[in-house]
Amino acid sequence: MTDFVIQTSWLAPLYGLIGALLTLPWSIGIIRRTGPRPAAYFNLLMTLLAFIHGSLAFQKIWGKDPQHLVWHWLQAADLDLTLTLDISPLSLGALEVVAGISLLAQLYALGYMEKDWAMARFFGLMGFFEAALGGIAISDSLILSYGLLEILTLSTYLLVGFWYAQPLVVTAARDAFLTKRVGDIILLMGVVGLSSYGAGLDFSSLETWAESTPIPPLTAALLGLALIAGPTGKCAQFPLNLWLDEAMEGPNPAGILRNSIVVAAGAYVLIKLEPVFTLSPISADALILIGSITAIGSSLMAIAQIDIKRTLSHSTSAYLGLVFVAVGLGQVDIALLLLFAHTTAKALLFMSIGSIILNTSNQNITEMGGLWSKMPVTSTSFVIGSAGLISLLPLGFFWTLQRWLNGTWNVPLWLLGLLLFVNLFSALNLTRVFRLVFLGSPQPKTRRVPEANWPIIVPMASLAIITLLAPSVPIEWSFWLSPNAPLSNYDAFPVQWGMPLLMAASLIGCIIGLSRKPQRMWVRPTQKYWRFLQDLLAYDFYIERLYQVTVVAAVSLSSKMTAWFDRYVVDGLVNLIGLVTIFSGNTLKYNASGKSQFYLLTILMGLAVIFWLLLRGQWSLILDYWSFLAN
Repeated sequence: MTDFVIQTSWLAPLYGLIGALLTLPWSIGIIRRTGPRPAAYFNLLMTLLAFIHGSLAFQKIWGKDPQHLVWHWLQAADLDLTLTLDISPLSLGALEVVAGISLLAQLYALGYMEKDWAMARFFGLMGFFEAALGGIAISDSLILSYGLLEILTLSTYLLVGFWYAQPLVVTAARDAFLTKRVGDIILLMGVVGLSSYGAGLDFSSLETWAESTPIPPLTAALLGLALIAGPTGKCAQFPLNLWLDEAMEGPNPAGILRNSIVVAAGAYVLIKLEPVFTLSPISADALILIGSITAIGSSLMAIAQIDIKRTLSHSTSAYLGLVFVAVGLGQVDIALLLLFAHTTAKALLFMSIGSIILNTSNQNITEMGGLWSKMPVTSTSFVIGSAGLISLLPLGFFWTLQRWLNGTWNVPLWLLGLLLFVNLFSALNLTRVFRLVFLGSPQPKTRRVPEANWPIIVPMASLAIITLLAPSVPIEWSFWLSPNAPLSNYDAFPVQWGMPLLMAASLIGCIIGLSRKPQRMWVRPTQKYWRFLQDLLAYDFYIERLYQVTVVAAVSLSSKMTAWFDRYVVDGLVNLIGLVTIFSGNTLKYNASGKSQFYLLTILMGLAVIFWLLLRGQWSLILDYWSFLAN
């Protein structure tokens, strides 16, 4: 029975796909009388089965050696492309996180989307989403993972553009799709390049390949940078970070998955690719640089947002930046723990703000206030989720960062500064949102706000309990990922000061957030430099406008030049040839006299001209030849 459960654990991601297919009769309108809710029930049932099956397999595989299931996908001559699945405590644990949060998010969506006429289509897309995420969790194949990442890109486009009647939603879906496609295309180049250098297209074989295969430094650097591009887009890292902010136009239940396990899927692939990044210091430095810029920039951008979703989406990019830094430093077990702690806390935060949006029909935090007494479960969930993201209370991030700073790793001083910066501004941002939304006197849009209904309360309370229990999860489950090797070429600091400094940064951020007077929508600084700084952060450092005048303008100009060249040069040449053909045909028709001697004369004249053209450059050679014979 144990072997059967483990050997069939690869079916768990397919349950979501089956649930998506079962929703089709309602999604395409074949069944109308029952309404869309049966489609939601089918999808919930299949997700529950996936969670149960994955839980049984996870229990059976715990403490055992990893197993690999291999399918030979394409065999031709010396080419043998295989699709490999990794059945191990780590992969099945990741699968459980995907199935568990998907189950809670879909139950949440049952209450959030109950009045939406396209609920069946939404649940079908969620099942499609879940299947791709579950496949990435257990995939050991680069090819399979790349295909599943492409499915995630498509699913993101469909879910962000779910309310396609709104122009802003259509624009956001398009931008999210195109931004992620940039990273996906470069990632494909990296996968092809990796295979051409003899690497097995399995994550489990990359470490052995990296240790035994010599590669020129430039090639190793380019290969690492190409493989970084895909996760950079998926994890909303600079310079491909703006899509996550725009993706907030989609329904909030999809945002729960997108800001927790979808961005984590890209980082999960990045962690598995870590052996390739050891081949070149340029790749590792690029990861550290990208992660640091994103962590600092996103933390600053978050504190200037007034849309409650966008305040948290920028926070997602900031924490994923820390994951990039950890992978760049070779500390992949820390990166995995950061992902787990962030996933549960951020999903809980998005559930709580979704409850607020649903009951207030508003996303502007400057128009809220006084919700603590009106929505106690939502308020408590927001506090727990916020505490789970900062090192103030002994929750998930506290113990993760404590392991990072406990002396096992030789932590550089700049890394401590980065952690302090992110922790301080995250605490400031979350406290600012909490004060504006939950404290103070009720505003016009929050005077009569009830608590959410049970389909929203149950998953929110369940995830709050999971977030509180997260520190009890054994951290040894990732012991095999990386050795506890100290870093080099960095100046270390006394590790005993690490956690006190982080807790102090969290307290300072909370105190600043609580002590500052809430800035309502109509309040603007009078000093020009404060106005400039506020607009600079609120408009994301004007990165979108910078893209408009650089990348978008260049593409537009090249498109116009290509269209002009096609219309006036290519089409002009083709039209000229056509006109010459018509003119010559009309001219030659007058030579059709019907006299054979005239035709023969024309042929002879033509041959004479041809021979003259061929031989006119050869006369000197012929004369030299005859002179040679004469002598």
